[in-house]
Amino acid sequence: MSLNEMLERYKELFIAIVVSIFIGICVGGIDTIFGKGLLLVSNFREEHLLFVLPFFPVAGVIIMLLYTHFGKQSSQGMTLIFQTGFGKNTVIQKRLIPLVILTTWMTHLFGGSAGREGVSVQLGGTVANILSRPIRIKDGYRIFLIVGMAAGFGGLFQTPIAATFFALEVLVAGALQYEALLPALVAACFASYTSHLLGLEKFVVPLDPTLVISFSLILKLIVSGIIFGIVGGCFTHFLVATKKYLNKKIDNPVKRIFIVGCILAILFFLLHKGRYCGLGTNLVNESFEGRTIYWYDWLLKLILTVLTLGVGYQGGEVTPLFAIGTSLGVVLAKLLGLPIVFSAALGYVAVFASATNTFLSPILIGVEVFGTEYVLYFAIVCAIAHTFNGNKSIYTAQKRYHFE
Repeated sequence: MSLNEMLERYKELFIAIVVSIFIGICVGGIDTIFGKGLLLVSNFREEHLLFVLPFFPVAGVIIMLLYTHFGKQSSQGMTLIFQTGFGKNTVIQKRLIPLVILTTWMTHLFGGSAGREGVSVQLGGTVANILSRPIRIKDGYRIFLIVGMAAGFGGLFQTPIAATFFALEVLVAGALQYEALLPALVAACFASYTSHLLGLEKFVVPLDPTLVISFSLILKLIVSGIIFGIVGGCFTHFLVATKKYLNKKIDNPVKRIFIVGCILAILFFLLHKGRYCGLGTNLVNESFEGRTIYWYDWLLKLILTVLTLGVGYQGGEVTPLFAIGTSLGVVLAKLLGLPIVFSAALGYVAVFASATNTFLSPILIGVEVFGTEYVLYFAIVCAIAHTFNGNKSIYTAQKRYHFE
């Protein structure tokens, strides 16, 4: 590389970092609005469940009509983000931002079992796409898309390192997009700091570092990793299969979401009166606080989330995956003789690793949420879960890297 080429490269990197700062600040602010709004509608739902739950099918119809008449390409959701990262799409329309925020709030307000991560990543990717259009640097469309994804994830969860590596590795499983490393980290840090400054709280559970590694513990980690991997793979498989089956069974999307919405509303009420509505943070909190976790909590959360998202309600998958993983971890702790909080933490990161077909970001989420003491255990369980997920991902547009 000549001196001129090197100077040009660093010039482009400097431009990318400056733009990434603005992207991080903007996305952090939007994440705060989205996150705080989500907390408000979730609290209202919990306090008035009997009032809002009967309107769940109607909310589904409104969501479907909004996307049908106003959504255009926005209805593709995460697939649109991936296509932009691969250069198959160049413009993400601004309408995605209010549309995905509003419809996700509606899903949670009326009782749907869904997450928020996919929404934050879409928000980040859209903001980055808008702000970076005038910027001309090599591979800019992909770099800034990754920057936006990192900012979206980092601003909502306030885990900037995990957010950075999630954005770097999620587009192509098995390959890291290192050309975007520094701008993505900058954007994730600024988004995380901005959302924290604006009052969005971070979820943290410090673990007590008392475990001593042993042959018996390694065997238990292997068994846990295999089970977490299979469950994450099953979540992905059933989500894709449910979408295909429901689309084939009921052609009309409005009719489809209304019928399934009616069934789901009844199930949400009958199954512990709303226990499985919303993000699933109630299950996460109960797991780490030593409160009651039923052996079937993880299974019902999995099924109801798959049905909610599979029929067309809006939201992400990751927070429900955290809930599935932690509640399953509690069950496995009792079966395998592991400390409950430790096993719940393993499930938190490993089911996420399995379902997203990522490896580094789940380990780093474990570090940023639970501390550094158990990073080796997180790595072992995530590696095994990643291996036993059937090479599936909740992101159907994700590519796989293959050695030549």
